[in-house]
Amino acid sequence: MIAQVETKTYTAEEYLELEINSQDRHEFINGEIVLMAGGAPNHNEITSILNAILRVSLKGKPYSIFASDQRLWAPQLNNYTYPDVMVVAKPIELQSGRTDTITNPLLIAEVLSKGTKAYDRDEKFAAYRSIPSFQEYLLIDQYRLQVEQYSKTDANKWIFSEYSCMGDRISLTSVAVEILLADLYENIEFGE
Repeated sequence: MIAQVETKTYTAEEYLELEINSQDRHEFINGEIVLMAGGAPNHNEITSILNAILRVSLKGKPYSIFASDQRLWAPQLNNYTYPDVMVVAKPIELQSGRTDTITNPLLIAEVLSKGTKAYDRDEKFAAYRSIPSFQEYLLIDQYRLQVEQYSKTDANKWIFSEYSCMGDRISLTSVAVEILLADLYENIEFGE
C-alpha cells in the first residue's frame, strides 16, 4: 500500500503572512503555496531585455513596469503570482489593505521554463484572464525562438499570434510598443 501525502491548504491571509517573512518567493494557487524556482540565465536575460525595451518605449507615459518581484492578485480566483514582466496603468491599484500587491495589470509576460510552461499557458492564463484590466499576454520561450501573443479584443475574446523568426515584430495591443524578436533574443544562446 502506498501512503498518500496530504497537502496542507492555506488561507490567503496565512500565505501573505508567511510570504512577508520568507527569504524565497511563493505563489498561492487554490490554497496551495508553491515555491518559485530560480531562473536560468536565458530566463533572466530575456526578462531583463523585455523590461528594458518596455521601460525605454514607455518612458514619460502613464505606466509602471515591474519585473519578477512584484506580487499580483487575481481576486476572482484568490491567486497570487509573481509575473516575469508586468505593465500596469497608473495609478497603480493595490489589493485593499495591502501596499505590496497589484491588481490592475494591462500586459503580463511569462518566460517559459520546462517545469512551468503548461501551468503558464493554462491555469495561470485563466487566473490572469479573470482580472478585468488584463489585456495582453506574452509567453516567451527561452529554449528556442518563439513568442506567443494573446490579445484581448472583447469580453471573453482573445486573438492568438505566434512569432518565430528573428525579423518578426510584435506589435503590442495594450501599449504602443513594437518589439523586434532579434532585440528580445539578443545574445541568447539556445542549447541542444
